[in-house]
Amino acid sequence: MDWTVVQGDIAAQSADALVNAAGTSLRMGSGVAGALRRAAGGDINAAAMEQGPVDLSGVAVTDAFDLDAEYVIHAAAMPHYGDGRATEESIRVATRNALGRADELGCESLVLPALGCGVAGFDLADGARIICEAIRDYDPETLRDVRFIAYGDGEYDTVQRVSEDVRNG
Repeated sequence: MDWTVVQGDIAAQSADALVNAAGTSLRMGSGVAGALRRAAGGDINAAAMEQGPVDLSGVAVTDAFDLDAEYVIHAAAMPHYGDGRATEESIRVATRNALGRADELGCESLVLPALGCGVAGFDLADGARIICEAIRDYDPETLRDVRFIAYGDGEYDTVQRVSEDVRNG
């Protein structure tokens, strides 16, 4: 499947589903989770935590509250904060599970961040490669518009470069 790389704040994106870079507890702390929590309003953190904890690489779905989306898919690419780091396997499987859950929900559009990178400690370029490969290899049912979002200039440049390498690889 194909995807695009976009730059910006995931909480400002419009899509059927937005993916939260979660830990297994599903507590929405900082980074992507914090941005989504702040913009969603309501009780998105409580709604997420009611479904946790989940297994490493597991996903849970909540309403998107005030975000411009129907759903937030919380993908646990890392253990609970402080209990370890993301791994190649946890990033790959969490990405695949997020894509699959979006399809099960009938979503046509999905925005996902660099799962397992940032506060989860996995190298961005390596993590982006794993995510791009998982998207490339995914056979969608309903998904047509998958966007891999990067926040800052440096992150965007890295994700864009890796994305092109995977496409041309």
